[in-house]
Amino acid sequence: MYVVEMSFECFDNTTISAVDQAINGLMDALRYNGQVLGREFPIVMDEAIFRVRAVCPEVDSLHAQFNSDSVKACLNRLSNASLLAPKVKVLGRDLNSEAAAENFAPSWQVIYTTFVHTCSPLRCGETLMPIPLYRVPPVLNGDHKSIVKWQTEWQACDEVQMAGGCKAEHATLHEIKDADSDLFRRGWDLRGRIEYITKIPTYYYQYQVGGKSLADEQKRSCPKCGGDWALDEPIHDLFHFKCDDCRIVSNLSWDFQ
Repeated sequence: MYVVEMSFECFDNTTISAVDQAINGLMDALRYNGQVLGREFPIVMDEAIFRVRAVCPEVDSLHAQFNSDSVKACLNRLSNASLLAPKVKVLGRDLNSEAAAENFAPSWQVIYTTFVHTCSPLRCGETLMPIPLYRVPPVLNGDHKSIVKWQTEWQACDEVQMAGGCKAEHATLHEIKDADSDLFRRGWDLRGRIEYITKIPTYYYQYQVGGKSLADEQKRSCPKCGGDWALDEPIHDLFHFKCDDCRIVSNLSWDFQ
């Protein structure tokens, strides 16, 4: 990932509220298209220039060729706040984040995230490196907002259940673990949509924790079809189960690793 600085220069008198609305609207659109990562984008005023720093998956993530219709519309609306189109400066590689995948058409891919990841939830199945969302056709309504919002909810549930300090732990664990939960069903459906538009086998990650014993866990069946899905060797030391029919992968319960 790379840290970039976007500079917005005023060409006429304007107001802070107009600038705030215009820049934040653009950053939201870029985020929902996968061109910038994270959720907070501080705006710094430097006389007649407003500067925003963000993390991008690749050096050229903000190139116009990747802009969604929503991003284009927000860029056009900058003039309403008396702002010129942003100048982009790449400050360098972010040492605290993962590098993006180099292969955007792998033999298979997987929807996988955790609450500590800010990168794309779409991962190359061969390397587990994140594939920038703007590198695949829009999932719904012209961008990738649906998958970004799903990721935000999944990560929120993951963080609550990992903390384990309140009654909400069980409800949030249900959402990321059980195939009949709303979040699981929505994520699995998005997986199907991505597979349809990319023509690449796309899997969904089922989080697994708990269980009665290691022996019972190793005999666990696919949560959708009930079939045998245990692998002889784990993939990436993470996925111990894989159902090619239902397009689901899962880990051996963390309680027995």
